[in-house]
Amino acid sequence: MAKKKKTEQKGIVASTIRTPIVCVLGHVDHGKTSLLDKIRGSSVVDKEAGAITQHIGATIVPLHAIEEMSGTSGKMKFDVPGLLFIDTPGHHAFTTLRSRGGALADMAILVVDINEGFQPQTREALQILKTYKTPFVIAATKVDRIHGWKKQNNAPFAQTFAQQNDRVKTDVEMKTYELIGELSEMGLSCERYDRVRDFAKNIAIVPVSGITGEGLPDLLMVMIGLAQRYMTQDLALSTAGAGIGTVLEVKEERGLGTTLDVILYDGQLNVGDDIVVGAEGGGVIETKIRSLLQPRPMQEILTEDRFDRVKQVTAATGIKVSAPKLEGAIAGSPLRVIRGDRDEIVEAVIHEMEDVAVTLSDDGIFIKADTIGALEALSKELEENNIPIMRAEVGPVSRHDIIEVSTVKNPLHSVLLAFNTPILPDALDTLEEPGNRHVHLFEAGVIYHLIDDYLDWEEETRRTMEKESFEKLVLPAKITLLPDCVFRQSNPAVVGVRIIGGKLQAGVNLVHLDGRKVGRVKQIKSGQENISEAIQGLEVAISIEGPTVGRQINVGDDLYVDIPEHHVKVLEHEMMNHLSASMIDILDEFTRMKRKERPFWGK
Repeated sequence: MAKKKKTEQKGIVASTIRTPIVCVLGHVDHGKTSLLDKIRGSSVVDKEAGAITQHIGATIVPLHAIEEMSGTSGKMKFDVPGLLFIDTPGHHAFTTLRSRGGALADMAILVVDINEGFQPQTREALQILKTYKTPFVIAATKVDRIHGWKKQNNAPFAQTFAQQNDRVKTDVEMKTYELIGELSEMGLSCERYDRVRDFAKNIAIVPVSGITGEGLPDLLMVMIGLAQRYMTQDLALSTAGAGIGTVLEVKEERGLGTTLDVILYDGQLNVGDDIVVGAEGGGVIETKIRSLLQPRPMQEILTEDRFDRVKQVTAATGIKVSAPKLEGAIAGSPLRVIRGDRDEIVEAVIHEMEDVAVTLSDDGIFIKADTIGALEALSKELEENNIPIMRAEVGPVSRHDIIEVSTVKNPLHSVLLAFNTPILPDALDTLEEPGNRHVHLFEAGVIYHLIDDYLDWEEETRRTMEKESFEKLVLPAKITLLPDCVFRQSNPAVVGVRIIGGKLQAGVNLVHLDGRKVGRVKQIKSGQENISEAIQGLEVAISIEGPTVGRQINVGDDLYVDIPEHHVKVLEHEMMNHLSASMIDILDEFTRMKRKERPFWGK
C-alpha cells in the first residue's frame, strides 16, 4: 500500500482515480447479461440476437448505486468512482474479443452456472485471465434453480442461504466444492467468498442469481472491495493524458450523422480534440470531435437512446463521439487523441489495424463482418474447423464481393459468410445473375448459426460432389465366363458371366490377369432387361466388342475391368470409404498385376 500513500501525498483525490474496468466472461447461456441486467435494471438480454451478446457492451455503475445494492453505504470509504462493466460475447468463438477484453480489464467476473459447472468456454476464459494476469471473482449463477431453493429477492447470500433446508444447503456446498476442485486442478486456489481470508491469494466464489438478485450484494461488495484494496494504486491517472479508446460501434444518429460508440480506457477526450481512428481498407480517419454524448448512469451504451452532452470525459467510460468524416470508420478499431507527434500516433493506429489475427490462404472462402473483433472471432472458428479463408474484410457485402467470390473455381469455396453485416441491394441483384448462381451467401446475426449453416451446406455439397465423382469412375470388378453360356462367338461376343467381385458397369474395357486386352462391354442383360451395372454374385449376359470366343477369350476365363490409371489414384486416395470389401479386394488384385512391371503405377 506504500504506492497508494505516495499518490495521496501528491494530492490526488477520488476524481483522479480511474473507474476500474470489469470484464464479464463465461460460457454461453450461463447468465452473464442477466446478471448485469439485474444490476442495472435494464433488459439488454432481450434485445440481443439469439439472447447471446454479440458485441462488447459497456455499462457504468456509479459508486452510490453499488453502495446501495451492496449495503455498504456509509459503512466504508471508497476512492473508486464506480465500476465500468464490459459484457463480452459468450461463446468460445469470441476468444479474440475476450482476449481483448481481458487485456483491457482491470478485474473480471467469470460467470459459471453452479448447476452445470465448468464448460469448454469457461476453461478458455480462465486461460485468458491467467494469460493477462487479470484478477477475477467467480459468480456461481442460477442458485435459484437448485431443486427446493426458497427465493429471497435481492438478499445477501448468507441471509438467503440460512433460510434453506439442510438438503439444499448440502447441495450448494457440494456444487461449490466441485467448482473449487476443478479450479484446484488448474492450479488455482479458491474458496467461497465468505470463507476467504486473503483475497490476494484466493479466488472468491460468490453464489448468485441474475433472476432473483440473491447474492448480488455480496458480488458487488467483493468487486468494489478488491478495487479499493488492491487496485487504487494502479488506477491513478493524469488529467492531461491524451485519450486512448476502442470503437465499439459505428452508428448513424439522427441529427448527428455518423457517430462512434467508444470505450475510453486511458486519458481524456475533450470536445475539439483532434483524433485518429481506424478506417476501412487499413487506412485511418483524422477528424475533430464535435460533441461528446454520455449515456446516463446504469444504461448500456449499445442500447441507450438518450444521452447527456458533455465537454470532457475521463477514462474509463463508454462515450458516443460525434465528428465529421467518420464514414468508413471500423468497429473494433483503436481511437487516439492526436497530441504530440502526429505521425507517431497515426502510425500506431495503422500498426494496430494491421495486427488483425486472421490467417489467409491462397484458396478458401470469403468472410465479412461488422467489426474487427467479430472478423477475428469468425476466422478463429473457421480455422478450428479446418476451413481456409481467402479474404476477410469488415463492412457490408457489396456487388464487388459477389463478383470476386464468383471467380473461385473450387465449388466448396465459392462462398461468402456475412456475420451481422448488411447485404447491399446491388449484391443481391448480382447473386441472381446467371453467371453467379454458383455463389453461396450465408448470413446470420449469431455467429454459431452462421457456422452451423455453412458446415451443414458444406457436408451436403461434399457428399453430392463425391457421389457424382464416384459415379463417373470406372470401378473394380472381376468376372468369370460361365460354361454352356456362349450365345454368340463374335461381333459382338455374347456370353454368360458371374460377377465374382466388385461392380461391373456397361461401357468398361476388360483385360486378362496378365494384362492382355479383351474388349469393351457393350451391354449387360439380366433376363430380358438391359441394366447399367451388376454387382457381386449376379449372373448376367454381356456383349463384348472386340474378342472372339475360342480365340481371345474362353469359357472359364477370369477377366478384370481395365481401370484407367488416374481413376485408380482417385479410388485409392479419395474414395476408399465408398468401396465395398469385394471392390477393395479386386482393386488390390488388379493394381498388384499392374505394378509388377511398373511399381509406381497409379500411385
